[in-house]
Amino acid sequence: MNSVRDEVTLREQTEEKSKTVWEEERFRVPGIVLGAVIYAVGINVFLRPLHLYSGGLMGFSQLFVTLLTRYTGFRTGSIDLAGIIYYLLNLPGIILAARYMKRRFVAKTIIAISVITVLLTIIPIPAAPVLEEKIANCLIAGIMAGVGIGLVLRTGASDGGVTLIGMIAIQNGARMSVGKINTGVNVVLYGICLLLFDIPTVIYSLIYSVINSVACDRVHTQNINVQVMMITKLEDTVPLEIEIMGAMHRGLTRMSATGRYTGENESVFIMIVNKYELHKLLSIIKEYDPAAFLVVDEGIRVEGHFLKKLV
Repeated sequence: MNSVRDEVTLREQTEEKSKTVWEEERFRVPGIVLGAVIYAVGINVFLRPLHLYSGGLMGFSQLFVTLLTRYTGFRTGSIDLAGIIYYLLNLPGIILAARYMKRRFVAKTIIAISVITVLLTIIPIPAAPVLEEKIANCLIAGIMAGVGIGLVLRTGASDGGVTLIGMIAIQNGARMSVGKINTGVNVVLYGICLLLFDIPTVIYSLIYSVINSVACDRVHTQNINVQVMMITKLEDTVPLEIEIMGAMHRGLTRMSATGRYTGENESVFIMIVNKYELHKLLSIIKEYDPAAFLVVDEGIRVEGHFLKKLV
């Protein structure tokens, strides 16, 4: 068993230093840019004309611009300050990420936040809502922003804000979720909005926030846990075990079994991964044993020591 552990450790260290890893990350940059574009269009074109507020740090950035304009009369013409303020608020999170997270995650996150900032700054905000129905604009904004953020998260990056802080906390073993942190921040944000504005503004902002979260979770498959049970008749399963644990940085459990009908010796493996990792796992299994019997169960609840790999 120690030899397997040593082989897995060597495999992980080699992969982390490999140029191939960084070459693969380059192909994720278009996904980051696409997600940023969808998010920015949803916010500036459909949400901002309604004078509603996104959640998290973006919401606080919008609120700051509103108060600045209302009480000082300061305006910047076609340039919107919310994106720039959002970037400044993210600097502490980027510094923390550089200290506690992998370099490729930090690099992709800086790209994501930078692109989002530029787009939010240059995309013009319509003077009037695009659609007549306020709720329709709200729903489209929520769906677009959620899908955009989900695409960014799916590439193994972060769009910044509360999400970034939550991901750093989870990766370092904190017993919390990004959703709970977001909820706490949004309670404060919408509480301030309730004091400063009317109730409909808060209600429509909450509707947007809920739709945003649902759409994001549908796209961000790293949030979905999957149990995979594999039954194989391979005599030597060590190469397969090393490849799975080394390439995916996941553990697995092996049990010896006997086919009740055939009387043949078999090995049963149980693995827990997220849905984003599932394709890679199945590819590895098919490469070593195309005849392996697989059972996949999605959306399971996991308690105990399980690393939530959101990046």
